[in-house]
Amino acid sequence: MTAVVLGGSAAGLCAAGALAPYFSQVLVLERDELPADAEHRRGVPQSKHPHFLLNSGRRAIGELFPGFEDELVAGGGLHLMPSMDAAYLDGAGWSARKSSAMTMIYSSRILIERVLRDKVRGLANVTIREGVRVTGLSTRDGTVTGVDLTTSIGDEHLDADFVVDAMGRGSPVSSWLVAAGWPALESQTLDAKVTYTSRWYELPAQRPPSWWWQHLVIMPTRDKGEHPAEHEFLVNFFPIEGNRVIACMGSWGHAMPRTDDTFVESARRVRAPLFAAAMDRCTPTSEVHLTRSTGNVWRRYDRWATPPTGLAFVGDSICAFNPFYAQGISSASLSALLLREHLARAEARAERLDATFFSRFLTAQCKLLGVPWRLAMARDQGYAFAVGTEKPSEWRRRVLAAVSDPAFSFIVGAAREDPVIDSHFAKVFNLDESLGDMLGNPGVLARLVRHGIRAALGRRRVPFGFDPNAEPPATDYSSATAAAAVR
Repeated sequence: MTAVVLGGSAAGLCAAGALAPYFSQVLVLERDELPADAEHRRGVPQSKHPHFLLNSGRRAIGELFPGFEDELVAGGGLHLMPSMDAAYLDGAGWSARKSSAMTMIYSSRILIERVLRDKVRGLANVTIREGVRVTGLSTRDGTVTGVDLTTSIGDEHLDADFVVDAMGRGSPVSSWLVAAGWPALESQTLDAKVTYTSRWYELPAQRPPSWWWQHLVIMPTRDKGEHPAEHEFLVNFFPIEGNRVIACMGSWGHAMPRTDDTFVESARRVRAPLFAAAMDRCTPTSEVHLTRSTGNVWRRYDRWATPPTGLAFVGDSICAFNPFYAQGISSASLSALLLREHLARAEARAERLDATFFSRFLTAQCKLLGVPWRLAMARDQGYAFAVGTEKPSEWRRRVLAAVSDPAFSFIVGAAREDPVIDSHFAKVFNLDESLGDMLGNPGVLARLVRHGIRAALGRRRVPFGFDPNAEPPATDYSSATAAAAVR
């Protein structure tokens, strides 16, 4: 049996890993010529921006490709604890350093994909065909039976027993299916006009003594008074392999700098001088890269009465998110792992990969995707300029706008104080638990109420709000003794 994966980016590579144990041959069709090393390519323009690999995605990829995490670190990825290794500015000022439940691996998108490609190329029954443009699907009696493609030597047709669409946001598969007789596809959309711009830098050979941090994060201001537009930017000074960082600024609804000069000028106006000062100590190694294709889009194949047999979807081809929320690779790898689980169950039960199989998979995938989708909606629905099918009524939008940021900061503050809340919040951030499940947990709610009371009485255990114009404090507040010594 032959499976064909459309697209050789992170989603397609994860899909290939999921399919490999259950098909005699897996073909990955990729339009680009793939680099041997960690290099940018035309088909992944967002590779020039920071990519967070959430813990759920990191574990999913590790299950699909054992040893992935070790190889990512061996390639230069950094295994860090953000609460200890990141200087984080939210609300009035810098947060305190302290240990927490969450760790992450920092690397570039191009390193993640290089390690994934190496893993896939190590699978004996998987072949990656490069320089291939997919032009259509063949169908018969509601089943996808093959793929049409074009190469440098001409047109070609491949018969397939199973096809996975991993062609990203611009995937034409839905239009091909409609042309083949399926009904118009319903899509949920919300575009909050997010734009972000990045530039790569080489760190100095000797870091300044005050740079205890490796990652710098500046959250948008909540100040309603007059201030520079840059105070509403979400800013990252994001560490990657090779003693490099990606300086990134993004915003909801603002024009962003597109040139090297305007990038530096904007950096000097963000609400903490450390960002521009850090850039000044580094050597730029790239031009400025800008991306604005950032809307949330969920193609609801699960709502078709008879979805196509023989076809599955992973990654942005079915559900694309605002990249600010770092959900893309993790959601794609979780979908691929879910696909592998369904294939394993079908094999164990000697079940056919029929309409029931694909309908069951879409239903389960819908539940999986609902968790990151609701997180993305929770903030993006609060912007008046957002457009799409999921734009809320004006009264609801105003409530979301008024509540979402303060609620997020309150939970972050509570997580600094309470290890149980910290553990649950880390799970929500990493897509291991839904926000609804966290807030519906009586124990968590009781602890949030207790934190609110303690904060109102001025009895916080961990200080916060350190002067944003000063260096973030290096003190470790993990223990009550350290906090008490400061007080």
